[in-house]
Amino acid sequence: MSDNASRGNVVLVHGGFVDGAGWQGVYEALTEDGYNVAVVQNPTLSLDDDVLVTRRVIDAQPGPVTLVGHSYGGAVITEAGNHDKVTALVYIAAFAPDKSESVNTLIADPPPGAPVPPILPPVDGFLLLDREKFPESFAGDLSLAQARFLADSQVPWGVEALAGAVATPAWRTKPSWYLVASEDRMIPPPAQRAMAERIGAVTVEVAGSHAIYVSQPTAVADLIKQAAGS
Repeated sequence: MSDNASRGNVVLVHGGFVDGAGWQGVYEALTEDGYNVAVVQNPTLSLDDDVLVTRRVIDAQPGPVTLVGHSYGGAVITEAGNHDKVTALVYIAAFAPDKSESVNTLIADPPPGAPVPPILPPVDGFLLLDREKFPESFAGDLSLAQARFLADSQVPWGVEALAGAVATPAWRTKPSWYLVASEDRMIPPPAQRAMAERIGAVTVEVAGSHAIYVSQPTAVADLIKQAAGS
């Protein structure tokens, strides 16, 4: 297409322990089909700060925005999605908090038998995943080399970010879509399904790990296109 923006604008928000580079496959699938795509690089120090960073990226877009979040990025888009330019929210194996909820409150009562993410004790207010357990927990459907690279390039996740509570959940006024990763060992699939149902999202389920946005970029892009075209 001669005008990429004619398809629409998509803003991608990463989650904890990673940066925006993991969106490359999704970015390529969308831009090849004519979408204008921006990737947010959140510092994941606090929810409020990440919302501000995301809103700046939304401000820079030339028109209406489909806002996409993976994992903790779901909490970010739940607040940042109140931006006037945002017309649709897409959650990719993501947290979808309600008013006054945070990631901490959403993980406080895991389903019976759910895998426990290998989060190490905080150091100086930041969290990391056990690098030896990272491949199985976060990236079970990536090659071992890819998973090890993600483990060794982790971004420390601020404890304050997990505690940040949503003030105004955008999904209450904006249409939402949700992709459940059925083999996720970070956010249990039953919890994902419950959040998707609670927010009234159009929901699809894809076999994949928590890193589904890396391992299944076409499936993720397809759901984003559905939301953008609505």
